[in-house]
Amino acid sequence: MRLKLVRENTSIDFFSRARIWLGISMVAMVIACASFMLQGLNYGIDFQGGTSIRTQSEQPVDVAVYRAALDPLALGDISIAEVFDPSFEEDQHVALVRIQAQEGDERIASETIQAVQAALQSIDPNMSFPSVESVGPKVSGELIQTAVIAVALAVVAILLYIWLRFEWQFAIGAVLALSHDVILTIGIFSELQIKFDLAIIAALLTIVGYSINDTVIVFDRVRENLRKYKRKDLKEVLNISINETLSRTLMTSVTTLLALIALFVLGGDVIRGFVFAMIWGVIIGTYSSIFVASAILLVLGVKRDWSKKDPSAGTKYGHIDT
Repeated sequence: MRLKLVRENTSIDFFSRARIWLGISMVAMVIACASFMLQGLNYGIDFQGGTSIRTQSEQPVDVAVYRAALDPLALGDISIAEVFDPSFEEDQHVALVRIQAQEGDERIASETIQAVQAALQSIDPNMSFPSVESVGPKVSGELIQTAVIAVALAVVAILLYIWLRFEWQFAIGAVLALSHDVILTIGIFSELQIKFDLAIIAALLTIVGYSINDTVIVFDRVRENLRKYKRKDLKEVLNISINETLSRTLMTSVTTLLALIALFVLGGDVIRGFVFAMIWGVIIGTYSSIFVASAILLVLGVKRDWSKKDPSAGTKYGHIDT
């Protein structure tokens, strides 16, 4: 007995309210852009600058205890993560403490670092600090610029790939759907003021790849059905194509979400922002593959001349006597 998320021979009309779906997406994008412009993002240490201190102790790392010891210093955003490595000995417990750059300072003062070390040594007097590294505002600014370029180049590369593989209408639909996913992801982080760091940039790039994978599968089926149903209008072909790939799309999304939800619940605070971005991205990516990319393709239209076989195919040497 097989699990079926979608019954066979589905015939859902996804485009009876295509303008409503596009309107909802446009309103959501406007809200996301407005939130970003009005309150911005809650940048993490990677983008604000700061200092990372590596600690080593014989006592097990307790993130809550470390944070309680540092809270009285009022240093703002502090990230604490235990470091795991198979090469560590049993009594070797390592943590990475990251502190955001203080307002008006190029880098954290040595007195502040000493105060942090003293607070941590109150937990374990034998605690050592193998390394202390600082990231200045200039470097963090360069990281922001590099992150924006990375996402932009990924979208441009996908545009060229879809354009070469399909037609320009498919490329425009795919890229607008990807832009929709990225903007709404940035918007939810701005609205909820969740910490935005390099891990979220990695999540954005992963979301772009996941979303385009779904979109290409739908577009491949659309191209096949345009050749198969030459007399059906584009709206009907799109509906048939989405219904035929709906089971695969939902099964992929649900199984991915099961793993992500488990990571979100059990993975700890260090990766929670990344996993949240992935969960949101999978949901939005699935939505955009079905309702946004295909709806834009319907609006732009597709010429079917490219799908017709060349009448001279296979007759290039027909005039030669055998």
